[in-house]
Amino acid sequence: MRLTRYTDNALRALIYIGLHDDTPSRITDIARRMGMSEDHTAKVIARLAELGFVTTLRGRAGGVRLARPAAEINIGQVVRATEDNLNLVECFDAEANRCPIAPACALAPALDEALGAFLAVLDRYTLAQLTEKPRALQRLLIA
Repeated sequence: MRLTRYTDNALRALIYIGLHDDTPSRITDIARRMGMSEDHTAKVIARLAELGFVTTLRGRAGGVRLARPAAEINIGQVVRATEDNLNLVECFDAEANRCPIAPACALAPALDEALGAFLAVLDRYTLAQLTEKPRALQRLLIA
């Protein structure tokens, strides 16, 4: 399984914001430090705000902050909310399924179990856990 760039960028943006939650983060800084395009970062931040993971503040002292404590932001929830499609194979989508063996296939249940296990592992992590070593991460983000 491979997460989309969108989800990867959402997770990286949250890590950056979580590391700098004492002051609002600017989209330009997030994009530059995390190696993302500014336009894409703005879209990701807008979606994270819609989902309630971050809040945006306008004005000179504005920026982006976590909407709740990092310990309350579950990584599995972020992945589910930002991935547009967790259908690992065609037959996971009943409307698009054209697989002739789907009714008798044992692969789909195995893949569904694997996806469940993948998400269950992510459900065990919070943003706070991903930012437990702030100094090591911040050293990597210095320009």
